[in-house]
Amino acid sequence: PQSVLPFKVSQTDVREHIKRWYASKWFAPGALKRRALVDQLKSLYVPYWTFDAQVHCRWTAEAGHYYYVNETVRDSKGRLQTRQVRKVRWVPAAGELDHFFDDEPVPGTQGVARDLLKQVEPFPTGDLVPYDTGYLSGHVVEHYQVVLVDAAQQARESMHAQLMSLCGSQVPGDTYRNLQIDPDSSGQTFKHILVPVWLLTYTFGAKTFQVVANGSTGVLAGRYPKSAWKILFAVLAALVVILIIALASR
Repeated sequence: PQSVLPFKVSQTDVREHIKRWYASKWFAPGALKRRALVDQLKSLYVPYWTFDAQVHCRWTAEAGHYYYVNETVRDSKGRLQTRQVRKVRWVPAAGELDHFFDDEPVPGTQGVARDLLKQVEPFPTGDLVPYDTGYLSGHVVEHYQVVLVDAAQQARESMHAQLMSLCGSQVPGDTYRNLQIDPDSSGQTFKHILVPVWLLTYTFGAKTFQVVANGSTGVLAGRYPKSAWKILFAVLAALVVILIIALASR
């Protein structure tokens, strides 16, 4: 690793945060909230790849401009009625933009759920310090499990999706279609870094769940079991409310 992002959030703070998170999950089984699951909390450094690139991107599309016309139709009783109908006028459009991708992140781990890591991002890469084993003392350190060539491909796909969105926002009018982009990248670099994560892995019933907290910002994301009884009662309550409203509106 070239750089390390030190831990800033304490274990005590993360435990309290997780307890509050559990308490807020109404559909979680009552037994889950009574268990001292935070005792299994672990600190680890997770490998990440980050990518930089300066991109000049040309784009073409069809820009859609809304306009409205009045149409006369017959209703269910045969009466003539006039209604306003929205139409779209399509015209060619083109443009270009310059964008710098700074530390586009790609997790190098397969042991921590990728979607949970994405939810606790970003990791403040501006606070990275040069790699020093002193920062790793007392923490589990993962070796990367996603090789550079695969991480680079994931980064390109992510950058392409972001460029589609950025270019789409430049298309004039009310909507667009057939957007095509032609990106030209330069100054491409990468880093292998370690980022801090608090991880809780627990088993409830026959399933395993994870809770992840960003060790630098404290942002938390996780999965939890749901009580079938609580969901059933919520559905029944909603149906009762709908029935009361329907009867009252008669």
